Amino acid sequence: MNLVDIMGLGVSFGGDPVLNHVDLVVAPGEIVTIVGPNGSGKSTLLRAIIGAVPPTHGTVVRKPGLRIGYVPQRLHIDRTLPLTARRFLDLPRPVASDQATKALEAAGAAHLADRQLSELSGGQTQRVMLARALLNRPELLILDEATQGLDQQGSAAFYRQIEEVRTRFGCGILMVSHELHVVMAASDRVICLNGHVCCHGSPEHVASAPEYRALFGTGTQGALALYRHEHDHAHDHSRDHEPH
Repeated sequence: MNLVDIMGLGVSFGGDPVLNHVDLVVAPGEIVTIVGPNGSGKSTLLRAIIGAVPPTHGTVVRKPGLRIGYVPQRLHIDRTLPLTARRFLDLPRPVASDQATKALEAAGAAHLADRQLSELSGGQTQRVMLARALLNRPELLILDEATQGLDQQGSAAFYRQIEEVRTRFGCGILMVSHELHVVMAASDRVICLNGHVCCHGSPEHVASAPEYRALFGTGTQGALALYRHEHDHAHDHSRDHEPH
């Protein structure tokens, strides 16, 4: 059974359409990325999926009892508060120590547990927020521009962590991003959105589609190849260090 089935989704605010006739499916274990220019309705689509925005027309069908983890664009909290990463996971309610430890480990943030949030870099903060999203072992993990503000190396490292999360939890992952240079290649499928679905398919298919190029130009193909090369090299390197 699919995690999410969206059919003919339309969302309007004050009579102004933001999304129109959007179809989208997310299956267990796949990474789907939504790309599109500012104002294309990406965040509205996510909010419709989690039930925060009612459809004007069409349907959003979630698997019954679907557990969703959500990683926002940024952390809306007073960073001057004396709050460690581990204590942050206790908001708004305490979680068991083993549950917190497993979530931090899965997010690549175990070493940050006792660090103050105010001391963390952008990439470290995102890993802590990822850990929080993993606390309830989500079946669907949603990330809304989760690497905004990170450099390319930091973004690539974060997306590799996301791929590990997918392997570890078997969850479906739905990401929104501007960062075409790495996020495209980290995906199984890409949806190009501009109020409606302009094109969709494999990263290579979308990157070469006329509708995509009209919105973003032609600069992604080389970055795709670069990411694939770096990703494969890192994977081969890690295999060289596996115990035999």
